[in-house]
Amino acid sequence: MRTYEAALTETVRSIREVVAALHAQLTAYRLVAWTAGNVSGRVPGHDLMVIKPSGVDYADLTADSMVVCDLDGNVVEGGYSPSSDTAAHAYVYRHRPDVGGVVHTHSTYASAWAARGEAIPCVLTAMADEFGGDIPVGPFAMIGDDSIGRGIVETLAGHRSPAVLMRNHGVFTIGATPRDAVKAAVMCEDVARTVHIARQLGTPLTIDAVDVDRLYARYQKVYGQPGRTDGTE
Repeated sequence: MRTYEAALTETVRSIREVVAALHAQLTAYRLVAWTAGNVSGRVPGHDLMVIKPSGVDYADLTADSMVVCDLDGNVVEGGYSPSSDTAAHAYVYRHRPDVGGVVHTHSTYASAWAARGEAIPCVLTAMADEFGGDIPVGPFAMIGDDSIGRGIVETLAGHRSPAVLMRNHGVFTIGATPRDAVKAAVMCEDVARTVHIARQLGTPLTIDAVDVDRLYARYQKVYGQPGRTDGTE
């Protein structure tokens, strides 16, 4: 019979591998530049999370380079200092037990909306599907403590959106899993770009709230293959 310690070690190792691999999606979709941005994942059943190390090149990220922290942001295991956004991620996990993954990017179009302090209006069915409405804007917050985390949690309270544009900063997304949070970050940048282009052509047409509700319900509960929880096409 496996010991508790052995089971925890195996679980942490698995989350390390998942989180490390998902960082490749941030570069593949051009959501980050240089060493900016990060992915984290909650360790199920434990007050622990795994997060990207600070200032390490994406090409050098491995499962072993990921940092394990408690939900107060203290390093538990790892040879690197954790991301400068660790306190923000930890705050989200402490206050949102439904969240299993958090992602931060400075993706170009979504960050441009954040720089304007403007929510992205729900003018695309893809937005209704994934975000259930507008993508909201959170407050300006300093980096390094849990101010950003508080802004994320407070802004997303009552919203169906898994993404928030933190003013003058960038994008934070949440999900039931780290992969879900990465998908939300990819989709956030995609719709931010499309809505920006639409506005260059004129005033985009909003979608009626009742239709947004219907689209969201279909996508979240019906769309995709049985057993898939991310709505991937």
